Amino acid sequence: MRKFPCSFPWRGLAVAIMLAGCVQPVQAVPSFARQTRMDCFACHVSWPELTPTGRQFKLNGYTLGPRPALPLAGMLQLSYCATDKRGTDFAASFPKDREVVLQQASLFYSGKLADHAGIFSQFSYDGVEHHTSIDNVDVRYANHVALAGTDVLYGFMLHNNPQVQDVWNTTSTWGFPFSSSPAANVPAAAPLIEDLGQQVAGLGAYVLWHDTVYAEVTAYRTSNHLFNPLRLGVNRAEAASLDGYNPYWRLALQHDWADGTQSAMIGTYGLVADVFPDNRVAAGPTDRYRDIGVDAQYQYVTDRHRVTAQLNYLRETQTWSAAAQASNGTDRLHVFRAKATYYYDKKYGFNAARFSLHGSADSALYDTGEAFTGSGNGRPDSSGWITELNYLPRRDIRLTLQLTHYNKFNGASRNYDGFGRRASDNDTAYLLAWFMF
Repeated sequence: MRKFPCSFPWRGLAVAIMLAGCVQPVQAVPSFARQTRMDCFACHVSWPELTPTGRQFKLNGYTLGPRPALPLAGMLQLSYCATDKRGTDFAASFPKDREVVLQQASLFYSGKLADHAGIFSQFSYDGVEHHTSIDNVDVRYANHVALAGTDVLYGFMLHNNPQVQDVWNTTSTWGFPFSSSPAANVPAAAPLIEDLGQQVAGLGAYVLWHDTVYAEVTAYRTSNHLFNPLRLGVNRAEAASLDGYNPYWRLALQHDWADGTQSAMIGTYGLVADVFPDNRVAAGPTDRYRDIGVDAQYQYVTDRHRVTAQLNYLRETQTWSAAAQASNGTDRLHVFRAKATYYYDKKYGFNAARFSLHGSADSALYDTGEAFTGSGNGRPDSSGWITELNYLPRRDIRLTLQLTHYNKFNGASRNYDGFGRRASDNDTAYLLAWFMF
């Protein structure tokens, strides 16, 4: 087994621990905790992963409890990342590697707006890019109706990130890892559904029948004109441009055991999107992306022991227009993720995850000829493991050590970029101090 870097900045960690003693005791997104008067672990296995109670709170439009007078909260992340093998050129390309950074600072406006309406919204400062912009937004209306003696929960929503509205933590937006280093080298390929955050506006409707069958339909379009605030501060020159309204669907079957300790879900979801190859010219032919996924989750939650197991598989079919910079007419990506979590006494946590991405060889898409980030053989394939240790000295503070190991990176295990770099040279050790207040 490869050795990970161990040159952690202990002075930086000491500062983080000192800060931990100064933060006032609050929970999860603290405005929600103040509104509901519940401990964060009623709604979270460990934030942001939701329990059945947390899923109901979100599906009901964030409306449990009285309307708060000032629904504000904050978040701060301090982090340090050490890549296994750097070299002079790598250090120049990734200057924040092996530095303590203010990874993110966020302000939340989140809570009940009216009897049946609520909001989750986040505005964030990126301490690595030194840039401030809107983050995840989810505005909801929810209500109940009785049909043939059965309760039906229904709702409508507006949001700016595909799957930010999802209540299971199996999909990309709220999936594991819940935080990762912005200073690390990461695989080049990713499905479209994971790469549209803060670039689109989603208008959707959902129903939950008998607390068992969930169905949702959402349409996504470029966040412009009336929806401009949903991408406030986002660089429009780099944002995707969608043609019209693009459909997303979600169907899930869930079950909660009567004793309240266990729950399970199996589901499927999909997105079909037409994207202009040149986002500066919203006209002409488009590239079509068809993402179809299946997922499953099991939870066992008690005061002492908390266990989660998750699976997710996604297939993306990319059909390129004549204007696209691709070698093939059609390409595919396959993404698989599996994660297991155990928390003891709501304080000590362990996560282990397997990830794998593979797809069609396309030299025009992936063989960029660049060291570190390119693929020398034109393949997108990457795979590996993530292990994570968590310690929560208080409900509102989490200290994390995350280790990532790559078996493949951008198409190969060895010499993946054509400059002699191995996949495992991108292995990272990541230390995070995460505060909520």
